Amino acid sequence: MAETGVLTVLTTTDSREKAEALARGAVEARVAACAQVSGPVTSVYRWEGEVRAEPEWQVLLKTAAARYDALEAHLRAAHDYDTPEIIATPVVRGGADYLAWVAEETEGS
Repeated sequence: MAETGVLTVLTTTDSREKAEALARGAVEARVAACAQVSGPVTSVYRWEGEVRAEPEWQVLLKTAAARYDALEAHLRAAHDYDTPEIIATPVVRGGADYLAWVAEETEGS
């Protein structure tokens, strides 16, 4: 399948307030067209030799593939984790009007 030029980008953080700030900041900077915050979810992971289970909030951002580097840089600068989760997935299909809106909202600033 051909890609649409749009990505969904997932990150997590340890509070709703931080998640909303990451979402708002990315949209305000025009590196994401929109973002949804959901949670809490339970994340189970190994960190510094210890298995941990902690509540986190997910932020799912939508951006143009051409703006990914700018979005990643924005998230790294705004995030307080040493190693933040930043995972991009290509959108392979979607409504043409929505995909055009994502591209329009994330045009370089």
